[in-house]
Amino acid sequence: MSRRLAALGVLIGALLCAVATYLYLHATPYQENIDHGPSPEAQNNPYLAAERFLRKQGLSVHHVNSLDSLPTLQPRQHSLLLLGERANMTPAQIDQVLDWARDGGRLLFVAQALWNEQTGNSQDLLLDQVHVQQFMSKDLKYVPAEAAKDRYPNLTKLYLENEEAPAYAGFDPQFHLEDPQDLAQAWANSAKATHLMQLPWGEGSITVVTDAELWKNSAIGQYDNAWLLWYLFADTDVTLLFDIDHDNLLSLLWRYFPQALVALLALIGLGLWHAGWRHGPVQPAAPKARRQLQEHLRASADFLVRRAGQQSLLEGLQHNVLRRARQRHPGLDQLDTSEQWQVLARLTGHSPESIAQALGPPRKRRLSSSEFSSQVAHLQNLRNAL
Repeated sequence: MSRRLAALGVLIGALLCAVATYLYLHATPYQENIDHGPSPEAQNNPYLAAERFLRKQGLSVHHVNSLDSLPTLQPRQHSLLLLGERANMTPAQIDQVLDWARDGGRLLFVAQALWNEQTGNSQDLLLDQVHVQQFMSKDLKYVPAEAAKDRYPNLTKLYLENEEAPAYAGFDPQFHLEDPQDLAQAWANSAKATHLMQLPWGEGSITVVTDAELWKNSAIGQYDNAWLLWYLFADTDVTLLFDIDHDNLLSLLWRYFPQALVALLALIGLGLWHAGWRHGPVQPAAPKARRQLQEHLRASADFLVRRAGQQSLLEGLQHNVLRRARQRHPGLDQLDTSEQWQVLARLTGHSPESIAQALGPPRKRRLSSSEFSSQVAHLQNLRNAL
């Protein structure tokens, strides 16, 4: 038996050595880069690459989510880039930003609305304040003659002094800026439209652009987009203002732990249901011997009063009286009301006035217990007299 086990061990060892030798001779090592996509930091900050690029050029770059920090920013040698949504900016905040630029700051913002010829404004308060108008490029009536010869019609070109070739930027060619008061001192155009304008503003300057998509993480490495951003603010400290939308705790819990949230809600519901019960000694059930017919009738009457009200019970008795009256006097329905009451008075011996009081329309107000009992007794007397 031991010889067999030893032989089996030798055989297994030989097979393992053969497999290892084969893998060693034929296996080829290689390297593979696996792209896991943008980092969470890049996903949360669309201008992260722009911030890092400017810092690499030696600039001081900060990011803020609101204008609350504007009073702490010194205008001199400082640039403020409004890259986020500005629909909620108040007139006071707009004046604050423009005053900051007038004191020497450099301001850049994105035009976020089109000019409306009928209303004479664009509903973009900041854009209207600097007297710049934005239109759709396809709506322009005048197209430069050299546009047909442009090799790159959709790229924005910035011509610099002492440079033979322009710098190219990837602004969205769908939009166009106009300067009706001829205030701009510098601009950059594509074949058919203007996408960047720079205006003097007091001791500072204001730069208006049609969009800022070219400076986001996915596009800043294209063309001369990164260089243009550095060129505009090369000798200043830069503050970027835009909101970063983070998922709140509830949305994150619902995304990753929906079962736990459902269980928690069910537990809270059960707790509220349990807390809603009345606490106290349990009332013993009444013995069956005392459940007499009179008690059943009283309980039924109380139930009908609670569910249907007094008037439904009185109307039932009134219909019963009229049904028995029709049996005693055929053709009663063909008579008018006063004649019916005369017939009922003759059949029952009651006065027409009491008949009218008993069979008249129900009162709007709720009857007291004594009034209700009296009315019921009156109707029962009429029914019994028939």
